[in-house]
Amino acid sequence: MKPKTFAFGLIAVWLIGFGSANAQSVRSLVNEGNDLYKEEKFTDAEVNYRKAIEKDAELVEGHFNLGNSLYKQEEYEDAVKEYEYGMIRSEEKETRAQAHYNIGNSQFRAQRYQDAVKSYIEALKLDPNDMDAKYNLSYALEKLREQQQQQQNKGEKNQNRKREKQKDQQDKNSGQKQGQDKQTQEQQQQEQQAQQQKEEPQQGREQQARPGKLMSKADAERILEVLKNSEREVQKKLRAQQRVRAKTDKDW
Repeated sequence: MKPKTFAFGLIAVWLIGFGSANAQSVRSLVNEGNDLYKEEKFTDAEVNYRKAIEKDAELVEGHFNLGNSLYKQEEYEDAVKEYEYGMIRSEEKETRAQAHYNIGNSQFRAQRYQDAVKSYIEALKLDPNDMDAKYNLSYALEKLREQQQQQQNKGEKNQNRKREKQKDQQDKNSGQKQGQDKQTQEQQQQEQQAQQQKEEPQQGREQQARPGKLMSKADAERILEVLKNSEREVQKKLRAQQRVRAKTDKDW
């Protein structure tokens, strides 16, 4: 995409009415800048255009051609600013159309395709017969569709990666939870086994040391009474036997 430049004739016509000394100085700077631009010495041409603008800040040709030199140096954002400065200072329809066209080119190179489309449309509003603007508009629309499709694909890929990452994290958390549950279950089983082993000998010792069921006080008194009665019966029998023997002995 080649930016449109002002020819010498337009500059010469525009400069009519300046004082001779100042007009000659500005004209010389712009003309030298144009010669350097044609020789593709864009940095040197930029210096001359800036000097001309320092002498006349309202110089449309100075801003416009400075934008061209910046465009050639791939400084597209700065180029757009200079085209805009030149455009707002010009009342000529053709100049404004060319400014919009060059702004569109700069935006296209910066991959700002949507802005470029708008700029080419503005250029065609002012100059409907500009075939370069029509071609560049069609090309910018095609690149805009490609860019939007890429952005959509990128967004879908980012969403897929995000979902995969979330799923991986969920699986990881689930695996950790299962591992923790298993570890907790094993630990509980070990503690239960240890507790059982600890309780078994205690139960054995308690059973061995236990003398049996304790009798109540009433049972104890009843047993003592039986024993006393038995002892009295034994003593009674013994006395009876002794009396019989004694009687027998006396008769003999």
